[in-house]
Amino acid sequence: MADLPLTDRATPELDARTIPHAIRHAAVLGVADSLSSGASFILVAPHDPLPLLAQLRQRHGDEIGVEYVEQGPEAWKLRLTRR
Repeated sequence: MADLPLTDRATPELDARTIPHAIRHAAVLGVADSLSSGASFILVAPHDPLPLLAQLRQRHGDEIGVEYVEQGPEAWKLRLTRR
């Protein structure tokens, strides 16, 4: 892995592009629901997942922090962390 900090190497990655569209949001929300305090994962999406982020806010308020790691054009990568 090229020049990634150790914490990024240890952060699990969920590539939503490989999940069937019909269950994609439910799968990502399930992972977010299961995060313990301080835990995070990297979400890889085929587009900026604004509708999904709105669902996360409705479900968790400010408990889940979102940080963009990469913004297109092929993929968007976001770090989601439970506070």
